[in-house]
Amino acid sequence: MDNLYFRQIVTAAIFVILAVMSFFLLKPILLSIIIGIILAFIFNPVYARLNNFVHSKNLSASLICLLLILLIILPVWFLTPILIDQSFKIYLASQQIDFIQPLKNIFPSLFASDEFSAEIGSILSSFLTKMTNFLVNFLSKVILNFPTLFLQLLVVFFTFFFVLRDKDSFINYIKSIMPFSQDIQNKIFESSKEITSSVIYGQVIVGILQGITAGIGFFIFKVPNPLILTLLASLAGIFPVIGTAIIWVPVTIYLLIAGNTWPAIGVAIFGLISSLLDNLLKPIIVSKRTRMHSSIILISMVGGLFLFGVLGFILGPLIIAYLLIILEIYRNKQTPGIFLNN
Repeated sequence: MDNLYFRQIVTAAIFVILAVMSFFLLKPILLSIIIGIILAFIFNPVYARLNNFVHSKNLSASLICLLLILLIILPVWFLTPILIDQSFKIYLASQQIDFIQPLKNIFPSLFASDEFSAEIGSILSSFLTKMTNFLVNFLSKVILNFPTLFLQLLVVFFTFFFVLRDKDSFINYIKSIMPFSQDIQNKIFESSKEITSSVIYGQVIVGILQGITAGIGFFIFKVPNPLILTLLASLAGIFPVIGTAIIWVPVTIYLLIAGNTWPAIGVAIFGLISSLLDNLLKPIIVSKRTRMHSSIILISMVGGLFLFGVLGFILGPLIIAYLLIILEIYRNKQTPGIFLNN
């Protein structure tokens, strides 16, 4: 008995050591792996229809992977030079703007003091310079770190391909090591499917709607480069916490400084509407499909963001949903037992 107990302890210790080493081994590419899994989930309906037509998992997964590569590479290829060019133009323009005179024309009594005017001008100039420097530095880092980004993209595509092709095998393996009964396993996987789709699609759709709403203001009030700004606002709207305000607030400030008061007000109104869409639509879309209360969705998203970063807006609701599923099943006693019988 002692010998058996000793072997069990050694086996458990070896498993823990290997698990910890595996985690640190995969940690640099863990985000890419998770992104690949999420993309495979998103494209799975397209893959399933294509596979029913061609009857080849390898060919279907390869074609969908090629489609994903085109959807990522082509926009990056065409938009990166434009973004770099516009970033440098904005940077140069910010160095030549007279910040104070337009504000003096709008608020003459407020800017009567030369010291106050100089201080405000310094603050605004510093703000715009930091914003443009951030954008230029970000694009520069993307270019300089291209080899690393390329390797991360390879991991995303490889994960995407194999998860898409061997989804059933992965699910069956995960089920085989789960300590739950078959009924609980099915409920967990079905619920995770609904929640993941609602969070992803809700986040993406609402983000794009936010960008389009802000973009309408850019086009109506003839802001320079409205298409680029709309694209940037849509991308910013997709990511939680960032939001479209990171685009339309600087644009509004720029228009005010340039003396375009009414266009600035109009852009600000459309920008505020786009920001409100996030709070109004996202909880409704997510909670309607998952049957989770809006407050739980919001709390789990915020908690997930603090714990997991950007991916927390998906992982947070999933974790809370799994807990609520098990508690609900246990409360209603829908199965003889939650855990597998020994």
